[in-house]
Amino acid sequence: MENKRNSLVAIVLSVLIVMAWQFFYMNPRLEAQRKAELAAKAQQTTSQTAAKPADAAGAPAAAPAAGNTAQAAPSGTADAAAPSPRLAIDTPALQGSIRLVGARLDDLKLKNYRETVDPKSPLITLFSPSNTKDGYFAELGYIETPESGKVPGPDTAWTVSGNDKLTDKTPVTLTFTNEKGVTFARTFAVDDRYMFTVTDKITNGSGAPVAASLYGRVTRYNKPQGASVYVLHEGFLGVLEDQKLTESKYSDIEKENVEHAKTTTGWLGITDKYWAAALIPPQDVAFSSRFVHLNAAQPSFQADFRADPVTVAPGQSAEVKNMIFAGAKEVPVVDGYFAKFEVPKFDRLIDWGWFYFITKPMFKLMDFFYRYFGNFGIAILATTIVVKALFYPLANKQYASMAKMKMVQPKMQALKEKFGDDRMGLQQATMELYKTEKINPLAGCWPIAFQIPIFFSLYKVIYVTIEMRHAPFFGWIHDLSAPDPTSIINLFGLLPFTAPTFLHIGVWPLIMGVTMFLQMRMNPTPPDPAQAMVFNWMPVIFTFMMATFPAGLIIYWAWNNTLSIIQQGIIMKRNGAKIELFDNLAGLFRRKPKPAE
Repeated sequence: MENKRNSLVAIVLSVLIVMAWQFFYMNPRLEAQRKAELAAKAQQTTSQTAAKPADAAGAPAAAPAAGNTAQAAPSGTADAAAPSPRLAIDTPALQGSIRLVGARLDDLKLKNYRETVDPKSPLITLFSPSNTKDGYFAELGYIETPESGKVPGPDTAWTVSGNDKLTDKTPVTLTFTNEKGVTFARTFAVDDRYMFTVTDKITNGSGAPVAASLYGRVTRYNKPQGASVYVLHEGFLGVLEDQKLTESKYSDIEKENVEHAKTTTGWLGITDKYWAAALIPPQDVAFSSRFVHLNAAQPSFQADFRADPVTVAPGQSAEVKNMIFAGAKEVPVVDGYFAKFEVPKFDRLIDWGWFYFITKPMFKLMDFFYRYFGNFGIAILATTIVVKALFYPLANKQYASMAKMKMVQPKMQALKEKFGDDRMGLQQATMELYKTEKINPLAGCWPIAFQIPIFFSLYKVIYVTIEMRHAPFFGWIHDLSAPDPTSIINLFGLLPFTAPTFLHIGVWPLIMGVTMFLQMRMNPTPPDPAQAMVFNWMPVIFTFMMATFPAGLIIYWAWNNTLSIIQQGIIMKRNGAKIELFDNLAGLFRRKPKPAE
């Protein structure tokens, strides 16, 4: 009875997991792929330039001023589509340029990442100029007041002073002096990864105090083309009010903009699955911020902030320091910035999920094995062994309880014959038998319950960490974060056609299905016909439903099943219980007796 209950609980929980996955992941993913294909076809017939540049379409709107009075920086008057002088960027991780009109960071590619596993495919483009269909950029400027005169904004023509190329070893300085004699000297510096430091030195050469109010924005035109997945956040994020992590989806901001109260510490930006752009305002000046969708001639999404004014006395200078993260969300790099700059919760730029306290340590463990073995597939196998070892005490109790249940089956049968239809008496006698034999009827459920968070955490690691992107295993698996590319429908590539998505079943999903089948056969087939049908068909259903999961997760599940079979066999044999696997397999080929007439 207990074996049946444990099997049924495992089956129900597994079905719920897969159904949730199908609803929240696969269905949106397939729909997004369909929309992306339609969009791609539509783009082939349209111009590759945007209808109107961002400078004219929408001002670099800053966060609301005190009293909820929305104030924005002035609209740009320069034509962003016109050619603009540029300053080159070249570091070990980045290449691109800065647009000197507006000092805008709007041209950036990631040297170490390509669009596909093909080493000749194009580099990943993070930022694009505002006069392109995929405009995406970061910009810093100031709010103009009558006392300040003209201040740097989207149409400011900066002059290069000194170096004409930004590298990780050579900062560059841009200068601008307005009609009142106020000089702005902006120095761009960048490390060997993805953090830009932008330092503005404001020198007041006028005869009156000048108040300069800083703004910053990250603006993009389009949402990601990929699927919107429930377990992954893409869109706006930041650590703002009360140092709490704030996340907003694109769809939510399209319905209603979000304004945040003033704070003196924090950061904000826009994140994709693997890439992000984030602004880190001065951490010694109060600033307000917001996430907005601008319905201008060129609609766009924007994360922006506005800082309180900095007053500079005549003949004096002041410095304003900002940082801009623009690049890949590599775990060691992001953690390094979190530790070095003490930016609140900057490590949450990576979406570790609800089980943050499990997910991140699991990645650390997997990354340790990767650095030792040099292969993330092997790291997954090694991590699974460690997890199984940690859960061994629970598994030992589970399988020992199952062994005891097998040993007392004759006594259970005797009780059934004794009490007949007296269910209350049978239940009381059964509980008394459990107590006498020291059997915990719930022992088989706890390992299953505890492993659900582990499963989701491991999935998060495989799905969201860029380290897993395009990480090969062996043979045909060139990307552990993508599904197994083979398919039984076209004989694993021998036939010249592509299998439909819903029929796509690769080698590793088949291996996983076989291991699940063998694991279930370690226990006796339930006598109830309905339960027996579920018992028999569950591995087949899982094989189809999980065929489109990331290959790394399928490899984990297959390996975990294999270890569970070995573990269960050893523990049950140690406790003197019969292992049902071989008898159950033989029973599949044994001719069933005909029912008596």
